[in-house]
Amino acid sequence: MAVHPRAGQPATRADLVDVAHLVTSYYAEHPDPSVAEQRVAFGTSGHRGSALKIGFTDDHIAAAAQAVCEHRARAGVTGPLYLGRDTHALSEPAFVTALEVFVANDVRVLVDSRDGYTPTPAVSLAILSHNSGRTDGLADGVVVTPSHNPPEDGGFKYNPPDGGPADSGITKGIQDRANELLEAGLSGVKRIPYARARQAAEPFDFLDLYVTELPSVVDLDAIRSAGVRIGADPLGGASVAYWSEIADRHGLDLTVVNPVVDSTFGFMTLDWDGRIRMDCSSQYAMASLISRRAEFDVATGNDADSDRHGIVTPDAGLMNPNHFLAVAIDYLYSHRSGWAEGAAIGKTMVSSSIIDRVASSLGRRLVEVPVGFKWFVPGLLDGSIAFGGEESAGASFLRRDGRGWTTDKDGLILALLASEIIAVTGSTPSARYRELTASLGDPVYARIDAPATREQKAALGALSPSQVAVEEIAGEKILDRLTNAPGNGAPVGGLKVVTESGWFAARPSGTEDVYKLYAESFKGPDHLALLQEEAQTVLDGVLGS
Repeated sequence: MAVHPRAGQPATRADLVDVAHLVTSYYAEHPDPSVAEQRVAFGTSGHRGSALKIGFTDDHIAAAAQAVCEHRARAGVTGPLYLGRDTHALSEPAFVTALEVFVANDVRVLVDSRDGYTPTPAVSLAILSHNSGRTDGLADGVVVTPSHNPPEDGGFKYNPPDGGPADSGITKGIQDRANELLEAGLSGVKRIPYARARQAAEPFDFLDLYVTELPSVVDLDAIRSAGVRIGADPLGGASVAYWSEIADRHGLDLTVVNPVVDSTFGFMTLDWDGRIRMDCSSQYAMASLISRRAEFDVATGNDADSDRHGIVTPDAGLMNPNHFLAVAIDYLYSHRSGWAEGAAIGKTMVSSSIIDRVASSLGRRLVEVPVGFKWFVPGLLDGSIAFGGEESAGASFLRRDGRGWTTDKDGLILALLASEIIAVTGSTPSARYRELTASLGDPVYARIDAPATREQKAALGALSPSQVAVEEIAGEKILDRLTNAPGNGAPVGGLKVVTESGWFAARPSGTEDVYKLYAESFKGPDHLALLQEEAQTVLDGVLGS
């Protein structure tokens, strides 16, 4: 991927979205359901799109909200629906649309009592707190967010009563019904005026619940006692008020580096492709915070809905997400005496194999699942998985006594965990990672995108292990060919090939005409490059490129 010449540089006025035009498009444009790009497409992160491309409009959200109401009726979900939103420009109008539809369908809706922004983990925690000990009257939730996507995008995602991302059975049902409603010109969508809907909505203090419960999952006493100096950058997202409240209530030496909320996100530095994107795992999007790393013992970033984390240390800058996951797992399973001895470690199949080696060194079972945080939800709910993490800087873990915390990703607790590690061990997470690699090996990891037609992407998603006929790759014998995840047997929607010193995995993109090729080597950059080259040759052969 070619890096834009302005990547990592501050955005200029020319880079900013016209918010007035964007919001006008949300209401004025109407999708054509016969155009694939204008239909509702509910992935694991819900429906995303831009009003400027007629992919995220009032019609889309009215249809999706009605489909959620009908799903609730079919599933017997009769408790409240927790409704939150992030700071993207389209989030507020979509919040309004959704509320009008939910209340018209006689759904009891709980919204933020401070009329503020709500991180995804705060919604997950609220759902689980309500449902604890209940067998009926269960709650669910919706977060209006496109996560780290550019400012012109909007998003709408549904969390069922288990508190985590909805599984594919639920999302497909919601998606299909929403598209039926679009095709019917929204006939069947119930809706009332916003004034009536807002009056019917009930207040809920998401922030108070989250900040009050936080010491049950992270050792804030240790952080405070050690005087760890923390710089927290919300990247203009939903965690803005949360970080200041955490600092004040728990007495932490924590500076909110950038408290500005601006729906153009004009304070950002440009990402690798020259676009504004609140990606806290990107060295380009995080350039401003990285430049201030010497001011703090640790600096952290979150994306717009705060479900992802970025960790910046004085000695290493921005940590690779895989590196911090390995350190977090190593630390937590050595310092959480309240966790069950049989509690497993959860990772996605394209996360670094350094995690496998950490798990082995700890004597813990590893559960390797396909891409998508939804696969960790059952384990985080019943405690059989104490930590679930994915390569894209998303993770969550159990409370210190082994009870569930959130079943969706929580960027705030991972950010605070970095401070706890410093407080308890006296070492930065990056220093600890270097110690781990000294004993377990030092992997080199990369992801590239390769062009692929729709037909090739479909073929990749349906591969069988027998189609990979080669016996060696990058000079090593192939030990495994995987199209189903070893941790739960679920299809991976692609392929993973494993050798003694490395692996590659390929999966089709859900939004672009490319496939994503992940690869890792414990033999260094040259071996990684050879692995990538030969992997593409193998894939070209089976995909008919």
